[in-house]
Order: sequence, then structure tokens, then C-alpha cells
Amino acid sequence: MFVYLLKILLLLTLQNTDSMRTEMVNTQLINRGIKCELTLKAMSQVERHQFVPYNLQSFAYDDRPLPIGFNQTISQPYIVAYMTEQLQLKKDDKVLEIGTGSGYQAAVLAEIVKNVYTIEIVKPLGLQADSVLKMLDYENIHCKIGDGYHGWLKHAPYDAIIITASPEEVPKALFEQLAEGGRMIVPVELTHQQYLMLYTKKNNKIRSKKLLAVRFVPFTRSKK
Repeated sequence: MFVYLLKILLLLTLQNTDSMRTEMVNTQLINRGIKCELTLKAMSQVERHQFVPYNLQSFAYDDRPLPIGFNQTISQPYIVAYMTEQLQLKKDDKVLEIGTGSGYQAAVLAEIVKNVYTIEIVKPLGLQADSVLKMLDYENIHCKIGDGYHGWLKHAPYDAIIITASPEEVPKALFEQLAEGGRMIVPVELTHQQYLMLYTKKNNKIRSKKLLAVRFVPFTRSKK
């Protein structure tokens, strides 16, 4: 009986997802300083509840990360929007994402840019994300299962690169695959605290900028 009532409550809640997304954008994003119109539009269009486990869908638009299995999380909406905005994306851009996770960040990027190439090392998670993205008709997202440490050379260079896990050091290969004028955002451990770092490539030189403090899961490498 309890399970049945829970399902009814969930269905009633999900009937209001459009208004929940609107409230999320207004209160969690605009009120905190997110200004990029393309980012705000993407965040208002992508159905975040599609990317979380069924039993957590009623919490999908809350101001917090949520577990998605395999010791991974879907990031807080504000962090997704903030990282997206910092990349200063344009519609013809090609973006590489390391750490597909639920697929939510890839979907947000795909609402803005021409192509998104995304890599996930946890096979069941990557396959699940790919299935959801295909169901939602994101034809401009290209998924790969594997170790993202060396990027995806086949489709390089990339106008932007986003890493959604914290590596011990930023892989050299990703700097090499970043296009001239490109931007890369990645959570990096600095003196026992993670910070989002923004790297810009200009005249084949890398410039860095420390942004806000964050907490991401560790970057996972292949054991082979």
C-alpha cells in the first residue's frame, strides 16, 4: 500500500516538472548570478528528472546533487549551469566531456552546441546514459565507454572540454586536444580543497584561473 501511494505521489509531482524547472532556473540560477541566456535556456529545457533514479525523481529539481549509482552523482543544477556558462559556448562548437555520468551535463551542452563527445569509464552507467539520451532524441551527443584520461583524439580539436570528476593532475592529452582559443573547466585539488579551474589556450599557451570551491568524485582510471 505504501509503495502504491508513493508511486501516486511521484506521478503527481512529475506532472509539474515544467514549473519546477522554471522555479529552479529562477531561484537557483538567475538569483545566484547565472546570466548566459543560452545556458539558462538549456537548463530550462533539459528534463533533469529523466537522468536520476526513479525513486529520486521527485527530488530532481532540488538544489543539491543526487546519487545515480556506482558511487557517482548527478551534480547540483547550479554547478552544471556555472560550468556551462564559464565555457562561453557558441552554437557551432564541438565539446568533449570526460565523465558522462547520468548524461545530464551532456544534454545541457547539446542544447547549445553542434556536437558533444562524452566518455564514461563505468560501463553500466555509460550505457544507461546513452540509452536515456537516445530516448530523448539527442542525436548530436556521441557516447563512448572507456578511460577518458587520454581524451578522444579522433574528433579533436575541441572548442571546449569539461571534466566532471577530479583528477590528480589535468591530463596533458586534454590540453593538446583543446583548440586554439578553447576553454577547459575541471575540478582540481588545491591544498586539500577542490576548486574549479578554467584553462584557456591562446597562442598555444595555457592560462589558468581559479574559480569557486567544489566537491566532485575522484577521476577514475582504467586498471589495465
